[in-house]
Amino acid sequence: MLPEIITPIPGPRSRELAGKLRRHESQNVTYLAEDFPVFWQRAAGTNVWDADGNRYLDLTSAFGVSGLGHTNPQVRAALVAQSADLLHAMGDVHPTAVKTELCAQLSALTFERWGAGPGKVVLGNSGSDAIEAALKTSLLYTGNAGVIAFTGAYHGLGLGALSTVGIPFFREPFRTQLKEFATLLPYPFGPAGDMLRLRKELVATIQRRAIGCILVEPIQGRGGCVVPPAEFLPMLRTVCDEYGLLLVLDEIYTGFNRTGALFACEDSKVVPDIVCLGKALTGGFPLSACVGRADVMDAWPPSSGEALHTTTFLGNPLGCAMALAALAEHARPAVAAQVQASGQRLKSALEKMRSPHIWNVRGRGLMLGVELIKADGAPFTDLAIAIVTRALQDGLLLLADGPASNVLSITPPFSIDDEEIAFVAARLQEYLTALPGSIS
Repeated sequence: MLPEIITPIPGPRSRELAGKLRRHESQNVTYLAEDFPVFWQRAAGTNVWDADGNRYLDLTSAFGVSGLGHTNPQVRAALVAQSADLLHAMGDVHPTAVKTELCAQLSALTFERWGAGPGKVVLGNSGSDAIEAALKTSLLYTGNAGVIAFTGAYHGLGLGALSTVGIPFFREPFRTQLKEFATLLPYPFGPAGDMLRLRKELVATIQRRAIGCILVEPIQGRGGCVVPPAEFLPMLRTVCDEYGLLLVLDEIYTGFNRTGALFACEDSKVVPDIVCLGKALTGGFPLSACVGRADVMDAWPPSSGEALHTTTFLGNPLGCAMALAALAEHARPAVAAQVQASGQRLKSALEKMRSPHIWNVRGRGLMLGVELIKADGAPFTDLAIAIVTRALQDGLLLLADGPASNVLSITPPFSIDDEEIAFVAARLQEYLTALPGSIS
């Protein structure tokens, strides 16, 4: 459904809640201003309602989590059924059957489906957990601590994962606490990326440092929806094979049909050694997974009764039940087909917009970005932020991504329809034309 605004935004209840949050939450967590944010109350499908009753069209899928739609009926039913029996278990001591089933299903949908034999799983609570499990696995398997990652990368903010993040804003305040085990190389952009030059840089780094793995997003998400050349992942696979490295794919954002394939790496026909998953894995519960080839994951020693890498909530039965329901939906070919079709219509509508500040419209499936620049080619951060703020007044939930926050990130639930697409394109065109600074 299209947005419906019935009170000023933010409304009185949202403003009241913002005041309470300002008093009691760390000031670095939630951005609070006179015109931002609103407070979510409930959600269904492509829509979110705030605490004041306003209805929004969600173009974020809540950070990519709700691809199957907010409060997806199948996922919600699994949650309700599981909650009647068991809310919590002891995941690495006395686990549940549902954790066992989830690990088996993750293996089936990844390495078994790719023809690479069984996979083994380390579950976690966040994408950052999955990355750090992969980094530890790489060290145990190869004996080498070094990692090659890429500029613009976002792999989570735990201190281990943060060492591989290629966005300076997140790294710099904590640099003195970070162990510099990662080498950041330039992430290639578009079909014209220089693969020969990048390959030389990769090889030079491998010869200079003891590298265990290459960690990469098939399409960068927080980095601004950057789509690399088609040759990029195959080249990384070849380099890893030649030099005995692990290829670790961060599919936390791109996984589970976001790009129109169950996993984004499948478009390149590249099979990783480890894949990190999260976000849409459950459709709304904090659960992640590091899944690797069995021989790679068996670098971890058998448990002696004390796990080397675990959490209190590992394999929480609520999350596992939701994940099994979500995976059953994602495994249906019709879901990928829906994303491909809706993504083509949405991208076409965005490409028809006219503004001297649109550098490009890029992405795949329903993971799209509109990059905004000034007349001199510099990132137009102010315009992107102004659009995000103005869109909120019209009932559109948007984010600005990229290292300079100048890329409008558009990642709606998969069920976005033609009327909603037309509404989005019309509103964005209006903002690009009318907002202060939009014609500077």
